[in-house]
Amino acid sequence: MVTFDPKDLSTGRLHGYLLSAIAPRPIAFASTVDVDGNPNLSPFSFFNVFSANPPILIFSPARRVRDNSVKHTLDNVEATKEVVINVVNYELVHQASLSSTEYAKGVNEFDKAGLTMLKSDLVKPFRVAESPIQMECKVNDIIKLGTEGGAGNLVICEVVKLHISEDVLDGNQMIIQEKLDLVARAGGSYYNRAKNGFFEIPKPLQTLGIGIDAMPDEIKNSMIFTGNDLGMLGNVEVLPTPEIIADFVKSVGEHHANINEMTHREKHKMAQSYLSYGDVESAWKLLLS
Repeated sequence: MVTFDPKDLSTGRLHGYLLSAIAPRPIAFASTVDVDGNPNLSPFSFFNVFSANPPILIFSPARRVRDNSVKHTLDNVEATKEVVINVVNYELVHQASLSSTEYAKGVNEFDKAGLTMLKSDLVKPFRVAESPIQMECKVNDIIKLGTEGGAGNLVICEVVKLHISEDVLDGNQMIIQEKLDLVARAGGSYYNRAKNGFFEIPKPLQTLGIGIDAMPDEIKNSMIFTGNDLGMLGNVEVLPTPEIIADFVKSVGEHHANINEMTHREKHKMAQSYLSYGDVESAWKLLLS
């Protein structure tokens, strides 16, 4: 067994060990607004429930390891003392991952991730309409655990209203875990699907993904693509050039049907097949051909 003193490890290395060792972790999909009402949305896996009476949730937006900066979510909860915690199920996990991209202040991650803002009843932050469970919360306290990169900030939230989709409830209005189909985080790029085990999602780009809002309408509004499909397509920095697309069309045409004769629906179905194998680049080449 290899033994470490945390003080002898870099913060980044220790962070990696802790996230891999303590897993799976539930995900708080936290929706906030700034003092001007601008929405923000970001997932956090330092999260759990700590009390039922009163109903208390705690999540922790940690200071960034690389430059000791803080997330917009932390700024917002400090200023407004309100947050909505949405749960993340398998159907929206790629969109949740895309929303964690570090877009500039004022950029609406709801738009970037292709998610719907739903007005809350008691707090100003919006709910994620696609999430099967949404919890409106007042922030009771924020406990800062340190001042250096990697330090957590415990946001202690009290649930003031709970919204649950009827789709995940049984006849007695109890949650059916299999229908809820939650996902959780592990180390690196790994996630855990409550009913199926581990799977991987490439981390959002260190640069900026184009986001779902920047896609052509025929793709964004496709009847074929799921939210996860769109989340994968949105996590690219640039789209392929016309020259690259032309080479792709020629190459595929030598082995398959003529792409130029395919309908939008046929292209979307074929692109979805590429996405199922994680081949986002080929999916985009096909869609833009």
